[in-house]
Amino acid sequence: MQITLVNHPLAASRLTIMRDSRSDNTVFRAALADLGTMLIYEASRDLPVEHFDVQTPVGVAQGTRLKNPPIIVPVIRAGLGMIDPALKMIPDAQVGFIGLARDEKTHQPVPYLEALPPDLTGQPVFVVDPMLATGGSLLHAVRLLHERGATDITAVCMVSAQPGVDALADSGYPVRLVTATIDPALNEDAYIVPGLGDAGDRLYGPRNIDL
Repeated sequence: MQITLVNHPLAASRLTIMRDSRSDNTVFRAALADLGTMLIYEASRDLPVEHFDVQTPVGVAQGTRLKNPPIIVPVIRAGLGMIDPALKMIPDAQVGFIGLARDEKTHQPVPYLEALPPDLTGQPVFVVDPMLATGGSLLHAVRLLHERGATDITAVCMVSAQPGVDALADSGYPVRLVTATIDPALNEDAYIVPGLGDAGDRLYGPRNIDL
């Protein structure tokens, strides 16, 4: 599995803000939006492009655009925070949705929503989720995409835990990972350590409904 670790001072500074327990929802959202933009930028580096002529005020230049923009698939709910940064960088991208809740007893993902094109053959896909912990949610999402024919899948995660990275690598699915950091461990509640807490809660506030 190909892993791209975005080692950049600006990415590290935004990640630090997100880790800081003093950052409120507003500050956390702003840092996540900035870091999301940087990760999408890096994830897009090798996307195929096509060239065309563009008229400037003084001549003709060679223009560039994505040949086949990826579909952006957030894993709800925390992944919703990464849609706007992704669309800011790739405004012609389509968006699909996968909804997964966390079972607090088993730590396993509980599916509740799938909104995806039926055929993803030949379509690049960016799965966006701030956290890669055990790998259960991401593997569920990748399996759904693979069943629809996707073979060009990039997972964009801000904080990844080594157990989740290992699970993704061992899965055999065609996926690469773009992340800002790989943290060493999970605690007994399957939260990333040191991590940044529950990304969904820090984006939107504590859940007040059971899914």
